[in-house]
Amino acid sequence: MVLNEVYGLLKSIGAVRTESEFSRDWLGRSECYLRSIRFSGLEPSIHSIAVCASKLQHYGERMCASTEHEQLGKRFLGLAQQCHAQINTTAEHTWMVPQ
Repeated sequence: MVLNEVYGLLKSIGAVRTESEFSRDWLGRSECYLRSIRFSGLEPSIHSIAVCASKLQHYGERMCASTEHEQLGKRFLGLAQQCHAQINTTAEHTWMVPQ
């Protein structure tokens, strides 16, 4: 799941300290969101992935504008692309698979 990769990166650079903080600040969800979907065996919502992709893209573009943080910015943009790919795959599955 791409959100686990995003969380790992953000934690490693000190942008978030806990899953609760990540769920609230990067997914726009309650503090127990990631823990709840993991416990329930559910996939994250497209909304949560989209919010995360938007933030990654926003900060990635700004970091790429500086030489000091360009590499990290490229990593953020790559993760944003992975989020968009997951959104697209989920959406295609919804309309392509016969009900």
